[in-house]
Amino acid sequence: MTFSPLRYMLLLFFLVASGGIAAAGDSGFLSVTGPCRLEFPRDHGPHPGFRTEWWYWTGNLKSETGRRFGFQLTFFRYQLTPFGGASAWPDPPSAWRSRQIYLGHAALSDLAGKRHFQSERAARQALGLGGWVRWGPDITLFLRNWYAVILPDAHRLHAEGEEFKFTLEMKPAKAPVLHGIDGYSRKGTTPERASCYYSFTRLETTGTVTAGGKTYDIDGESWMDHEFSTAPLEPGTVGWDWFSIQLSDKTEIMIYLLRTEDGGVNPASSGTYIDASGALRHLEKGYFQIRVKDTWKSAKSGAVYPRRWNLAVPLLGIDLDLSSNLADQEMRTAGTTGVTYWEGSVAVKGTKGGSPIDGHGYVEMTGYAGPVSALQ
Repeated sequence: MTFSPLRYMLLLFFLVASGGIAAAGDSGFLSVTGPCRLEFPRDHGPHPGFRTEWWYWTGNLKSETGRRFGFQLTFFRYQLTPFGGASAWPDPPSAWRSRQIYLGHAALSDLAGKRHFQSERAARQALGLGGWVRWGPDITLFLRNWYAVILPDAHRLHAEGEEFKFTLEMKPAKAPVLHGIDGYSRKGTTPERASCYYSFTRLETTGTVTAGGKTYDIDGESWMDHEFSTAPLEPGTVGWDWFSIQLSDKTEIMIYLLRTEDGGVNPASSGTYIDASGALRHLEKGYFQIRVKDTWKSAKSGAVYPRRWNLAVPLLGIDLDLSSNLADQEMRTAGTTGVTYWEGSVAVKGTKGGSPIDGHGYVEMTGYAGPVSALQ
């Protein structure tokens, strides 16, 4: 998920020393103000001191018989109070007490069955209910029996709800991509309105999914985002649209649009193009155009979301049409973040350099059903 998106722990000495990170004014939280200088595997783990953090996995999967699925698994970390000062804990603290709250969203889109399953969880980082552990270079995030394990050469996921379940193994086809300037991703007009943001843009995926009581062996491709920040949305920003696209020539595109209340787009909106070798090109707002071609109205929330788009990057000779693979992939999360948003699988067709190309991806849209302040 982008800057939320939506898309919003070790001690902090190495973060402060790494540059681009400073105290966040009167709030007491850290803020991102310059290049993040991320290092791996260290920075796959949580970053306490920043108010919000999220790890997003999305992907497009297919069974041996050709049945197609989309999936989402997200872990959010939210820090309630800063460290030290007047907010210091009593000694000894209660075993139930924690500054860190972990939230989780999981979904499975059964595209052939036209069904979208979803589930959510929340727990404080206490008594083994939720949180993270590190074993050498390995990072594990968990919420009861949901987990995401980030290994040096693989990611392993498991999540389930009342009517679905998935267990996935992922192998990175490319190294992590640092968005913006060395991972420093601007989200507004001032330096501290920013996040540290990186992605695994192509994860070769195998595993099993269960939908409606039937289990399928699958393979496919996934995408992972990890982002942390303290900055709230800039005043006048109502939501964002985030696009992750994997094309058939082994290139990828990430773009986020920060929508403003006057119907425009914040100039900090940007993206990244990743070529087949893993080299990247930063895309400022003027490098791309996105045009909505059709919409869909949710019967549950009343929100009207785009469902078909045209995306063009003229400098790279890219002209793509995107369409949702299932209209209703709306996430309703009253039990955790309280935000209703759309997160779903999309199909991609178009041209690149004048030649036909296709692909698939995921789109996240917030702010269409109400305020997104709960994710900040």
